Amino acid sequence: MSRVCREAERRVLRHLHGRKTRTQLPQIHAHILRHHLHQSNQILSHFISVCGALDKMGYANLVFHQTQNPNLLFFNSMIKGYSLCGPSENSLLLFSQMKNRGIWPDEFTFAPLLKSCSGICDNRIGKGVHGVVIVVGFERFNSIRIGVIDLYTSCGRMEDAKKVFDEMLDRDVIVWNMMIRGFCKVGDIEMGFRLFRRMRDWSVVSWNSMIAGLEQSGRDGEALELFREMWDHGFEPDDATVVTILPVCARLGAVDVGEWIHSYAESSRLLRDFISVGNSLVDFYCKCGILETAWRVFNEMPQKNVVSWNAMISGLTFNGKGELGADLFEEMINKGVRPNDATFVGVLSCCAHTGLVERDHKIEPKLEHFGCMVDLLARNGCVEEARDLVRTMPMRPNAVLWGSLLSAYRTIGDVKHAECAVKELIELEPWNSGNYVLLSNIYAEDGKWDEVEKNPEPFFYAGVVCVPSSHINNKQNPKTIQPYKLIRMEILGAGLGFQTRGKVLFSIQTIEYVNWSIQWKKYGEKPSTENGWLSGQD
Repeated sequence: MSRVCREAERRVLRHLHGRKTRTQLPQIHAHILRHHLHQSNQILSHFISVCGALDKMGYANLVFHQTQNPNLLFFNSMIKGYSLCGPSENSLLLFSQMKNRGIWPDEFTFAPLLKSCSGICDNRIGKGVHGVVIVVGFERFNSIRIGVIDLYTSCGRMEDAKKVFDEMLDRDVIVWNMMIRGFCKVGDIEMGFRLFRRMRDWSVVSWNSMIAGLEQSGRDGEALELFREMWDHGFEPDDATVVTILPVCARLGAVDVGEWIHSYAESSRLLRDFISVGNSLVDFYCKCGILETAWRVFNEMPQKNVVSWNAMISGLTFNGKGELGADLFEEMINKGVRPNDATFVGVLSCCAHTGLVERDHKIEPKLEHFGCMVDLLARNGCVEEARDLVRTMPMRPNAVLWGSLLSAYRTIGDVKHAECAVKELIELEPWNSGNYVLLSNIYAEDGKWDEVEKNPEPFFYAGVVCVPSSHINNKQNPKTIQPYKLIRMEILGAGLGFQTRGKVLFSIQTIEYVNWSIQWKKYGEKPSTENGWLSGQD
C-alpha cells in the first residue's frame, strides 16, 4: 500500500472517531470513495461500526451491498449494528449469509448475535445459536456467557439461565442484575431476593431491579423499605428509581416520602433532565389529591411529552375536575401535541364524569375507548345510544361495558334490558357471585318471585357458594363448607338478606361471597346437607 493510501486511511479513521466529525457520514464516505478505499474491509468495518452507534443502519446496509468481498470483520460490524439498532432479525440473516460464504465465526460474532436473539425473544433460535457456541468451543468467553444469560432471562427460561450462571467463575454485577431481573420478571421474587442478598457489590441497577420486582408483584411495603435501605447504604437514586418508587408512595399514602423524593429530584437535577421524573411526580400528586402541587410541577416542566399531558388530564378526572381535564385536552391539541390511546381514555373519562357529550375528536377506537364512551352516554341518559354502540362495536363487549349499561338500565327502571345485561355479565363471569345476586335483585324489583326462586340454581351448578361473614371470620376450613341448591325463600330467615319495600332480596353487605370450584368426583356423590350451616330442599 502506498504512503498516500496509508495517509488517506489514517485521515478517514481520524474523522470516523472524532467527536465532532463522526456524524458527517456522507462526507466521510465520499472521502473513502475518492481515495479508492471502498473495498477496504478494515476501513468499511469502522464505518459500519459508527453507523451502528449513530443508528444509521440503513446507510450501513447500502455500503454493505456495494462491497464485493466482505470479510469476517465486516460481517461482525454489521451483526453488531443490527443488534444495537434493529431489526434484530437482520443479524440472524447476516449470520446465515456468513455461513453460506464459508466464513467461520469468531467470539466477536456470537455476543451481538445472542443479543439479537434476546431482542426477538425467540428461545428456539437462541438455543440453536447457543448450541453452535458450544460446538465451536466459545462458551468459555465471559462476554458470550453474558449473552447466553441475557437470552434466557429475556425469554423467561430461568432454569437454563441459572445453569449457565452457576458454571461461571467470574460473575460481574451485570450478570447478577440480569439474573435478579429475570427471576423477578417470571414472578419468582424470593429467588431474586436471595440472589440480591448474595451480591457482594451492588449497583444502582441492582437496587432498581429488586425494588421494581417487589413493586410489580404488589409488595409495596417491602419495596419502600428496600428503597430506604438503598439510601442508607449510600446509593443515590436515579431516574429509574424515582419512576418506580413514586407509584408505591402513592398507593401507600406515603406523602412525606414522595415529597422528599420531589425535593431530591429537584436538587439532583433529575426533574430537569428526565421528562419521566416530572411525569411520575404529576401522577403521584394527583393520586394523593394534591392538585395544586401537581399543577405546579406540570407547568414548570422544561419539556413535556404526551405522557405528561395524559397524567395531568387523568389526574384531574381522578380528583373530580373533569371539565378542567377536558379543557386541558383542548389546550394540548392547540399546542400541536399528538394524543395517543391513553389520552382519549382519559378525556372520555373527563366527559363521562362532567356530562360533556358533544365534544368531537376522531380516533381509531379500541375496547377501552368504547368502554369510556358507553359510560359517558349511559351516565348522561343517552341509554339508547349506549346500547346501539355496544351492539355495533367491532369487538366483543367486556364486563365493564355491560356493567355500565346495567347501571343505566336500573337507574331508568328498564327491567327487561337490565335482565339482558346481567345475563351477559353472567356469561362473561360465571364465577362472579355478585352477578347472580344482581339478577335476583332485578327479578325481585319487578315482582318476579318465581324467577327469584329459580335463579339461585346457577350458584349450585357454577360452583359458587355463599358463606356468611361469620364463617369467614372464624377461619372455617373451606373444605368443610357444603354447596347447596338454594331455591327456598327461607334464606331470608337465615339472616342472609333483607327485604325493603318488597324489593331487595340479597344484601352484598351482609354476605361474603366466596367462589369455590367444586369437583364432585372428590365426594363420589352429592354432599349431604344434614350437618351444614344452612339446609335447603331440592
